[in-house]
Amino acid sequence: MEEIAQIKQRPGESPRLPGRVLPRAIFDASPELVAPRLLGKLLVHRTATGLLAGRIVEVEAYLGPHNRPPDPAAHAHRGPTPRNQVLFGPPGHAYVYAIYGRYFCMNISCESEGRAGCVLLRALEPVAGMQRMAANRGLSTNAPARQLTSGPSRLCQALGLTRMSHNGICVTSAKSMLQVRDDGFAVPEVRVTPRIGIKHAVDWPLRFAVPGHPCVSGPKQMRPI
Repeated sequence: MEEIAQIKQRPGESPRLPGRVLPRAIFDASPELVAPRLLGKLLVHRTATGLLAGRIVEVEAYLGPHNRPPDPAAHAHRGPTPRNQVLFGPPGHAYVYAIYGRYFCMNISCESEGRAGCVLLRALEPVAGMQRMAANRGLSTNAPARQLTSGPSRLCQALGLTRMSHNGICVTSAKSMLQVRDDGFAVPEVRVTPRIGIKHAVDWPLRFAVPGHPCVSGPKQMRPI
Protein backbone atom coordinates (compact mmCIF):
# COMPACT_ATOMS: atom_id res chain seq x y z
CA MET A 1 0.00 0.00 0.00
CA GLU A 2 1.70 3.19 -1.19
CA GLU A 3 0.66 6.81 -1.10
CA ILE A 4 -0.16 8.19 -4.52
CA ALA A 5 2.51 10.62 -5.62
CA GLN A 6 0.15 13.48 -6.50
CA ILE A 7 -0.96 13.88 -2.89
CA LYS A 8 2.48 13.86 -1.33
CA GLN A 9 3.80 17.23 -0.15
CA ARG A 10 6.97 18.72 1.25
CA PRO A 11 6.98 20.56 4.58
CA GLY A 12 5.64 24.09 4.16
CA GLU A 13 4.15 23.39 0.73
CA SER A 14 0.47 23.23 -0.12
CA PRO A 15 -0.40 19.81 -1.52
CA ARG A 16 -1.46 19.44 -5.12
CA LEU A 17 -4.62 17.42 -5.22
CA PRO A 18 -4.90 14.80 -7.95
CA GLY A 19 -7.40 15.03 -10.78
CA ARG A 20 -10.48 17.21 -10.49
CA VAL A 21 -13.26 17.61 -8.01
CA LEU A 22 -16.46 15.86 -9.08
CA PRO A 23 -19.12 18.31 -10.32
CA ARG A 24 -22.39 18.58 -8.44
CA ALA A 25 -24.27 17.31 -11.49
CA ILE A 26 -22.85 13.83 -10.89
CA PHE A 27 -24.86 13.63 -7.67
CA ASP A 28 -28.05 15.10 -9.17
CA ALA A 29 -29.39 11.64 -10.00
CA SER A 30 -30.95 8.64 -8.32
CA PRO A 31 -28.64 7.06 -5.69
CA GLU A 32 -28.56 3.65 -7.40
CA LEU A 33 -27.08 5.40 -10.47
CA VAL A 34 -24.65 7.57 -8.52
CA ALA A 35 -23.32 4.81 -6.25
CA PRO A 36 -21.40 2.67 -8.78
CA ARG A 37 -19.98 5.81 -10.42
CA LEU A 38 -18.24 6.71 -7.14
CA LEU A 39 -16.17 3.53 -7.05
CA GLY A 40 -12.54 4.37 -7.75
CA LYS A 41 -12.97 8.04 -6.87
CA LEU A 42 -10.99 9.69 -4.07
CA LEU A 43 -12.42 11.02 -0.81
CA VAL A 44 -10.01 13.74 0.31
CA HIS A 45 -10.03 15.43 3.72
CA ARG A 46 -7.80 18.50 4.09
CA THR A 47 -6.82 18.90 7.74
CA ALA A 48 -4.54 21.23 9.68
CA THR A 49 -1.93 18.48 9.87
CA GLY A 50 -2.10 17.34 6.24
CA LEU A 51 -4.17 15.38 3.78
CA LEU A 52 -6.09 12.22 4.50
CA ALA A 53 -7.43 10.41 1.46
CA GLY A 54 -8.84 7.09 0.39
CA ARG A 55 -10.12 5.51 -2.80
CA ILE A 56 -13.78 4.50 -2.64
CA VAL A 57 -14.18 0.74 -3.06
CA GLU A 58 -17.59 0.00 -1.51
CA VAL A 59 -20.84 1.98 -1.33
CA GLU A 60 -24.56 1.53 -0.74
CA ALA A 61 -27.48 3.45 -2.22
CA TYR A 62 -30.42 4.64 -0.09
CA LEU A 63 -33.51 5.93 -1.87
CA GLY A 64 -35.75 8.87 -1.04
CA PRO A 65 -39.41 8.81 0.08
CA HIS A 66 -40.52 9.67 -3.47
CA ASN A 67 -39.34 6.22 -4.55
CA ARG A 68 -42.09 3.65 -5.15
CA PRO A 69 -42.04 1.83 -2.86
CA PRO A 70 -40.20 4.07 -0.37
CA ASP A 71 -36.95 2.67 0.95
CA PRO A 72 -37.68 1.61 4.56
CA ALA A 73 -33.95 1.39 5.35
CA ALA A 74 -33.31 5.03 4.44
CA HIS A 75 -33.13 7.78 7.04
CA ALA A 76 -35.32 9.93 4.80
CA HIS A 77 -38.17 7.50 4.30
CA ARG A 78 -40.53 9.32 6.69
CA GLY A 79 -39.74 12.75 5.28
CA PRO A 80 -37.52 15.65 6.42
CA THR A 81 -36.47 16.00 10.06
CA PRO A 82 -33.84 18.14 11.82
CA ARG A 83 -31.52 15.12 11.73
CA ASN A 84 -31.79 14.33 8.01
CA GLN A 85 -32.40 17.78 6.50
CA VAL A 86 -29.12 17.62 4.53
CA LEU A 87 -30.63 14.80 2.47
CA PHE A 88 -33.42 17.09 1.28
CA GLY A 89 -31.04 19.89 0.33
CA PRO A 90 -28.90 20.24 -2.78
CA PRO A 91 -26.96 17.20 -4.02
CA GLY A 92 -23.27 16.65 -3.32
CA HIS A 93 -23.26 17.37 0.42
CA ALA A 94 -21.97 15.22 3.27
CA TYR A 95 -24.62 13.68 5.49
CA VAL A 96 -22.82 12.44 8.61
CA TYR A 97 -24.76 10.70 11.36
CA ALA A 98 -23.85 9.10 14.68
CA ILE A 99 -24.29 5.43 15.58
CA TYR A 100 -24.03 3.87 19.04
CA GLY A 101 -23.46 7.37 20.43
CA ARG A 102 -19.76 7.50 19.54
CA TYR A 103 -19.14 6.45 15.91
CA PHE A 104 -20.07 8.16 12.65
CA CYS A 105 -21.03 7.18 9.11
CA MET A 106 -20.77 9.39 6.03
CA ASN A 107 -23.19 9.62 3.12
CA ILE A 108 -23.36 11.98 0.16
CA SER A 109 -26.70 13.51 -0.77
CA CYS A 110 -28.16 12.76 -4.19
CA GLU A 111 -31.19 13.87 -6.20
CA SER A 112 -32.31 17.44 -6.81
CA GLU A 113 -33.12 19.70 -3.88
CA GLY A 114 -36.28 18.57 -2.12
CA ARG A 115 -35.94 14.94 -3.27
CA ALA A 116 -33.90 13.00 -0.74
CA GLY A 117 -31.49 10.18 -1.48
CA CYS A 118 -27.90 9.36 -0.61
CA VAL A 119 -24.92 7.07 -1.05
CA LEU A 120 -23.28 5.58 2.05
CA LEU A 121 -19.50 5.22 1.86
CA ARG A 122 -18.76 1.74 3.21
CA ALA A 123 -15.04 1.27 2.52
CA LEU A 124 -11.96 3.08 1.24
CA GLU A 125 -8.49 2.03 0.18
CA PRO A 126 -6.11 4.38 2.08
CA VAL A 127 -3.87 6.38 -0.28
CA ALA A 128 -2.60 9.38 1.73
CA GLY A 129 -2.02 10.05 5.41
CA MET A 130 -1.94 6.43 6.51
CA GLN A 131 0.10 7.11 9.66
CA ARG A 132 -2.42 9.72 10.79
CA MET A 133 -5.28 7.36 9.95
CA ALA A 134 -3.70 4.65 12.10
CA ALA A 135 -3.28 7.10 14.97
CA ASN A 136 -6.92 8.20 14.62
CA ARG A 137 -7.93 4.54 14.83
CA GLY A 138 -5.63 3.83 17.78
CA LEU A 139 -3.61 1.33 15.74
CA SER A 140 0.06 0.79 15.01
CA THR A 141 1.54 2.53 11.96
CA ASN A 142 1.91 -0.80 10.14
CA ALA A 143 -1.73 -1.78 10.55
CA PRO A 144 -3.21 -3.31 7.38
CA ALA A 145 -5.45 -1.16 5.21
CA ARG A 146 -8.49 -3.26 6.06
CA GLN A 147 -8.22 -2.28 9.72
CA LEU A 148 -8.04 1.40 8.80
CA THR A 149 -10.91 2.04 6.42
CA SER A 150 -12.99 -1.13 5.92
CA GLY A 151 -16.46 -0.28 7.20
CA PRO A 152 -18.39 3.00 7.32
CA SER A 153 -17.54 3.94 10.92
CA ARG A 154 -13.89 2.91 10.58
CA LEU A 155 -13.33 5.12 7.56
CA CYS A 156 -14.89 8.11 9.33
CA GLN A 157 -12.69 7.55 12.36
CA ALA A 158 -9.59 7.14 10.20
CA LEU A 159 -10.26 10.35 8.27
CA GLY A 160 -11.38 12.27 11.36
CA LEU A 161 -14.93 12.85 10.13
CA THR A 162 -17.66 13.78 12.62
CA ARG A 163 -21.22 15.03 12.44
CA MET A 164 -20.34 18.19 14.36
CA SER A 165 -17.58 19.24 11.95
CA HIS A 166 -18.54 17.76 8.58
CA ASN A 167 -22.30 17.30 8.29
CA GLY A 168 -23.59 19.50 5.47
CA ILE A 169 -20.21 20.20 3.85
CA CYS A 170 -20.23 20.42 0.05
CA VAL A 171 -17.93 17.77 -1.44
CA THR A 172 -18.06 19.28 -4.95
CA SER A 173 -16.24 22.54 -4.19
CA ALA A 174 -12.48 22.90 -4.76
CA LYS A 175 -12.41 25.13 -1.66
CA SER A 176 -14.00 22.54 0.60
CA MET A 177 -12.09 20.71 3.33
CA LEU A 178 -13.85 17.52 2.18
CA GLN A 179 -13.94 16.62 -1.51
CA VAL A 180 -14.64 13.76 -3.86
CA ARG A 181 -12.15 13.82 -6.73
CA ASP A 182 -11.60 11.95 -9.98
CA ASP A 183 -7.96 11.19 -10.79
CA GLY A 184 -8.78 9.05 -13.82
CA PHE A 185 -8.59 5.71 -12.02
CA ALA A 186 -10.98 3.16 -13.50
CA VAL A 187 -12.14 0.16 -11.47
CA PRO A 188 -11.77 -3.09 -13.42
CA GLU A 189 -15.20 -4.39 -12.42
CA VAL A 190 -18.23 -3.38 -10.36
CA ARG A 191 -20.34 -5.94 -8.56
CA VAL A 192 -23.57 -5.68 -6.61
CA THR A 193 -25.21 -7.41 -3.63
CA PRO A 194 -28.05 -6.62 -1.28
CA ARG A 195 -27.16 -4.08 1.39
CA ILE A 196 -25.74 -5.39 4.66
CA GLY A 197 -26.13 -4.46 8.31
CA ILE A 198 -29.77 -3.37 7.98
CA LYS A 199 -33.13 -4.81 9.05
CA HIS A 200 -35.40 -3.56 6.25
CA ALA A 201 -35.38 -4.11 2.47
CA VAL A 202 -32.55 -6.57 2.99
CA ASP A 203 -32.98 -8.08 -0.47
CA TRP A 204 -32.67 -4.84 -2.46
CA PRO A 205 -29.49 -5.04 -4.62
CA LEU A 206 -28.09 -1.62 -3.75
CA ARG A 207 -24.58 -2.39 -2.48
CA PHE A 208 -21.80 -1.83 -5.01
CA ALA A 209 -18.17 -2.83 -4.57
CA VAL A 210 -14.87 -3.61 -6.25
CA PRO A 211 -14.81 -7.43 -6.16
CA GLY A 212 -11.88 -9.05 -4.43
CA HIS A 213 -10.59 -5.85 -2.85
CA PRO A 214 -9.26 -6.52 0.68
CA CYS A 215 -10.97 -3.44 2.12
CA VAL A 216 -14.46 -4.46 1.00
CA SER A 217 -16.53 -5.54 3.99
CA GLY A 218 -19.15 -8.20 4.46
CA PRO A 219 -20.08 -11.12 2.20
CA LYS A 220 -17.83 -11.69 -0.80
CA GLN A 221 -20.48 -13.26 -3.04
CA MET A 222 -21.29 -10.62 -5.65
CA ARG A 223 -22.76 -10.68 -9.11
CA PRO A 224 -21.42 -8.41 -11.90
CA ILE A 225 -23.43 -5.50 -13.27
